[in-house]
Amino acid sequence: MASLHSATRPVSDKLLDASGISVDRIPMLHVAFDRLATHCADSLRQMSASPAYFSLSNVAPARIDDVLDEYEANAIAGVFHVPAWDSRILVGFDRDFVFSMVEVLFGADGSEPPIDVERPFSNIEINIAQAIFERMAKVLPLAFGAPHDTAFKFERIETRMDFAIIGRRNNQALVARFLLQALNRGGEMFVILPQSALNPVRETLANTMAGEAAPRDPRWARQIQSEVQRTEMRIDAILEERLIDLLDVTNFEVGQVIELQATPRSRVKLTCRGEPLFWCQLGQSNGLYTIKIDEHVDADQEFLNDILSR
Repeated sequence: MASLHSATRPVSDKLLDASGISVDRIPMLHVAFDRLATHCADSLRQMSASPAYFSLSNVAPARIDDVLDEYEANAIAGVFHVPAWDSRILVGFDRDFVFSMVEVLFGADGSEPPIDVERPFSNIEINIAQAIFERMAKVLPLAFGAPHDTAFKFERIETRMDFAIIGRRNNQALVARFLLQALNRGGEMFVILPQSALNPVRETLANTMAGEAAPRDPRWARQIQSEVQRTEMRIDAILEERLIDLLDVTNFEVGQVIELQATPRSRVKLTCRGEPLFWCQLGQSNGLYTIKIDEHVDADQEFLNDILSR
């Protein structure tokens, strides 16, 4: 049944999935992050007399390596495993966040000037960050409890972003940034959710709460549909794909002929931005190559074939 569903999936949905993550298509994610800000403030209130306030700054898509490079040598990161999502997420505190929390937890009154020194984090600062991460492991399920009941297991702490690995660094992710206010100080917390982590719950997060859906404007919907359908997209026709050892690639020479197993009768795979769409037949017309669309690509079957061929 799953194979039939994926095979008959609208091409428009495949194109939208291939383009990456759209925050507007998962509105419940903002609700979860707002809950996270509230629960973080409540949790830290139990550790200190001075209140700490969290507010969601923004949520935006980004590549994981771009975010980690931004915070290199200026943040402490905690890696969390989410078994229900079969993925890992990352929570980070920037330098100002850590310094502010040290003062809050040790009873400072804010009369001293804030620390403005770029140096390695001390053992005390790392231990405090770890204590907060351990509390985050209890707070995160509360934030995501309504959209999806799951658990977050704190695995380790990293002070170098090179080692804060939660997947391929060039993968797409959603990054939520939170502002901390305490003792007239500031700081930033960030949460990185890889796209692979969101895929299992994307449909659930896309459903708004009852009573929150705005009435649909038919004219605006038609205009949006018209503009989207006029968008230019590049398509690729792939005659053959082959795995080649890196050693063979380094030995390639100009003029070398690489034989293909494909023939004029081989089926051609039509793709758009890496997303397989159709199987096609190769042909010719007026001296040009043509392709005739034959059938939808069965994504599940392609996945099984890829596994079996390894």
